[in-house]
Amino acid sequence: MLVGIGLMPHGNPVLKPEDEETEKLARVLGKIGETFSDVDSYVLISPHNARMSEHLGVVMAQHLISWLGFDGVELPGEWETNRELAESIYEKARERGFPVVDLHFASRSGRYSRWPLTWGELIPLQFLKKKPLVLLTPARSLSRESLLEFGEVLGETLEKSGERIALIISADHGHAHDENGPYGYREESEEYDRLIMGLITEDKLEELPKIPEELVKNALPDSYWQMLIMLGAMRRAEFELKDSAYACPTYFGMAGALWVRKS
Repeated sequence: MLVGIGLMPHGNPVLKPEDEETEKLARVLGKIGETFSDVDSYVLISPHNARMSEHLGVVMAQHLISWLGFDGVELPGEWETNRELAESIYEKARERGFPVVDLHFASRSGRYSRWPLTWGELIPLQFLKKKPLVLLTPARSLSRESLLEFGEVLGETLEKSGERIALIISADHGHAHDENGPYGYREESEEYDRLIMGLITEDKLEELPKIPEELVKNALPDSYWQMLIMLGAMRRAEFELKDSAYACPTYFGMAGALWVRKS
């Protein structure tokens, strides 16, 4: 059963907040961790792991190993894949005709079945109690309808699981908030971030697929595609927003949001 959803950023500033907005965001992330401390497993969707434009990925490797931090920040650790759940997600998606790939490295099982984790997964995991997880990767070239439908299949699969599962969406938003940043300044980054936060706080996520393609392209987010999957999964039950926050201490926007299943 899908018990709740956490939208979590993967930017280093949340690890050691230096301003009030980022501190508030970190508190929301801590609340997500506390709320999901009793779940059995996580399903984590990250944009910074295997990058396949036209295929969705389900990591099957048994051991998930810290490998790549960001900007010199290393976060060591090892997590285990919930292989049974991963296989269920993969098989159901394949049956429905989605372009899904099962991802292994070195070996299909045992001590050498290992997969690298990046900051895209490691930073959200710092706020979560260690649990088995399933790592999924989005595909930016798939249609919005396909991503939504995949999310619905994901939600259906989680609902039929005998476990209590939290869906974690690793996402940063517009990446062009600072003219001195690596992507310069684009007003679309601010527009996109305001729009996303409005959809979250006003309970209007069903309008997410209506965001103009040109705005998404120019805002340079790392969030849109996995949020579409999230929206599809949310359609399988009713969820209530419990908390949210936004901060932009550097060149990219970060948001946190916690939804829990309505009883």
